[in-house]
Amino acid sequence: MQNPGLRVVAAVEAAKGLLVLAVGAGLLSLIHRDVQSIAEHIVRAFHLNPASRTPRIFLELAANLTSSSLQLLALGATAYASLHLVEAWGLWRGMRWAEWLGVVAGGLYIPFELYEVTKSVTWIRLAVLAVNVAIVVYLARVLWRARRKAPAARVA
Repeated sequence: MQNPGLRVVAAVEAAKGLLVLAVGAGLLSLIHRDVQSIAEHIVRAFHLNPASRTPRIFLELAANLTSSSLQLLALGATAYASLHLVEAWGLWRGMRWAEWLGVVAGGLYIPFELYEVTKSVTWIRLAVLAVNVAIVVYLARVLWRARRKAPAARVA
């Protein structure tokens, strides 16, 4: 029977991959459109103050986006999503390389997530950090247990 914990981690990774893939498709749909007016519409629809920090940054980014930069961002999103989807597939199938990929890839994000939490503590940042740490620790334990069982299997 497949490890149910690995299935949960695989589902989380697949969800992240599909979400980023959707964002990449959304970016592609903005090519040759007036991104600035779309961003202004989003800010108005959410009743945000365009002069406050986050909406202002969002509007400035939208004003500077070109079709080339949108294509590049969509390509990056596709590559990032592909990594998560391949990892999810490998974890679902119980592949050891996927466990290693999860530990390494997830572990790379932890310092950046810690930095973001120290800049400004929010529930979302804390939740993202907690989920990522839990996944990395869980996958590391799976790898550690498999390594400890391997010598016993060779002796028997």
